[in-house]
Amino acid sequence: MAVFISRSREETEAFAADYAKTLSAGDVVILDGDMGAGKTVFSKGVAKGLGIEEEVTSPTYAYMNDYDGRLFHYDCYRIESVEQAENLGLADYFDAGGICLIEWAQNIAPLIPPYAKRVKIKKIDEEKREIEY
Repeated sequence: MAVFISRSREETEAFAADYAKTLSAGDVVILDGDMGAGKTVFSKGVAKGLGIEEEVTSPTYAYMNDYDGRLFHYDCYRIESVEQAENLGLADYFDAGGICLIEWAQNIAPLIPPYAKRVKIKKIDEEKREIEY
């Protein structure tokens, strides 16, 4: 794994936009990080890198936001069981031909495909982030 040190939200977004160019349809990426680490900021950058112009927001209450079938952004923070995730059909999108970004993936761990990539974001201070990818 490599490490990038971001010094601002803008740098995180720009890095994620470049990272998006390494992704292919069908990729699943786990976004690890504490609350407020910058997972959604990273997701915004990935969307920009994919040419998605729609505003990316945290899907905390929707569980998953679909951006043109090209990007599926998950927030599994409120998922209480694998059965709940299955009932919501969340795993169905892993094979839908888009890129899946998953926040709080540990809550649906048994459903995550073995080929999933991982990006860890660690908050160093108010602006600075360590991004391991």
